[in-house]
Amino acid sequence: MSGEVEMKGRNLAGVVALSLGMILSGTPGVCESQPPTEGPAVGETPAWFLQGSFPDPTGRTIVDPGGHVTVPPRSDGGGRGAAGSTAVAPPPAPAAGETPGCRRSPVCGNRLGRTRQSLQRVQWKQTMGYTFTYPYVLPPGPGGVPAVALDSKGNLWVFQRADPGRPQLFKFDPDYKLILQVGQDVTGYQDKAHGMAVDAGDNVWITAANGATVMKISPEGRLLLTIGERGRRGDWNEAKQQRLLWQPVMIAFAPNGDLYIGEGHANESPNDTDSDDPANNLGAARIIHLDKNGRFINQWYGNDVGQGKFSSAHGLAVDPTNGDVWIGDREEYRIVVYSGDGRFLKTMQMRNLVCALYFDSRGQPWMATGQDGQFLKLDRNGKVLGAIGNGMGIGSGQFIEASYLVMDKQDNLYAGDTSVGRVTKMVAPKKGSDGR
Repeated sequence: MSGEVEMKGRNLAGVVALSLGMILSGTPGVCESQPPTEGPAVGETPAWFLQGSFPDPTGRTIVDPGGHVTVPPRSDGGGRGAAGSTAVAPPPAPAAGETPGCRRSPVCGNRLGRTRQSLQRVQWKQTMGYTFTYPYVLPPGPGGVPAVALDSKGNLWVFQRADPGRPQLFKFDPDYKLILQVGQDVTGYQDKAHGMAVDAGDNVWITAANGATVMKISPEGRLLLTIGERGRRGDWNEAKQQRLLWQPVMIAFAPNGDLYIGEGHANESPNDTDSDDPANNLGAARIIHLDKNGRFINQWYGNDVGQGKFSSAHGLAVDPTNGDVWIGDREEYRIVVYSGDGRFLKTMQMRNLVCALYFDSRGQPWMATGQDGQFLKLDRNGKVLGAIGNGMGIGSGQFIEASYLVMDKQDNLYAGDTSVGRVTKMVAPKKGSDGR
């Protein structure tokens, strides 16, 4: 038995090395015995290097008005002490012969799993000249900020994972003043607050991943529409008039106002044995396509692996130039592109987690790299053209999880941090100072 376990361990190590080599080299099927640790700039693409991970405070942080982060000690003795301390209890090792609780990605299948604290992450050299500021002050209390969104008047909406009973949705004016708090008497508790976007009418849409709902909120903070049923997770089956959601993580809008809902952190929608759809008898991440009034149009599934497939739909954005739907398959390091009506177009393999996707006012694609702690400017083939962010951490310009982003017309970039209660404004250099 011990020999069998040892052989399995060797096989797993080989798979890990092969997968890392494929992603870092960008060459499918080719692996170096030791994957590279850095790469030079090539054309418009900046140089890259590997950087270590940082302990995740999971939102239990104290942020002062200047954006400085302190992680208080946990009552159970785990976690970290003051900011900058890196003492953290290591994750428990799996028992001999036990399959680690993750699958299919270069390190044990899940970059949020047991190996997360020791994972080396691809960082891109910053060449865009952005500076990092922290002008938004949230009410005191713990809770990370997974999403931000801008309306047409320059107001910034902030969505926070606050404790039950505390407001989670805030609106700041262009001068950084808090002008509206939407309480849980309006939205109810947003269990695992996740994605957010503003539509053409300045209504804000929010998703509660564990709460299984998408809500439409007016600019004044009134609830206008709820999609899904709070706390009742399940498949959307229009034929049965069953309109349920499972892990809705992000929303995006087509140019005509249609709504797309990305579901599934990791291919974990229900094992719906009653479904009459043979493609959904094991559970699958999916995209649900509705019109602007919430009426069903169609849906398509990830179904795991292969061309056109995706195991999660964590990132979601619609290309304003043609209506194509870009899906961020976070744990597989890839972007999968479909037409607006659900026809597969292409897959782009990346070197980073694909946590969020965004198109700016000129139709330029951007990507947030999650725990890799950067925001990347891309071309439409997935080539990296520039990077903003200092990697994973709690220092200036760092992110424990760089997630849903938004940009204004001056090219300033705004983002929260899923594991830290602060909002970062990344200020673009003056025109011409970086050669743009």
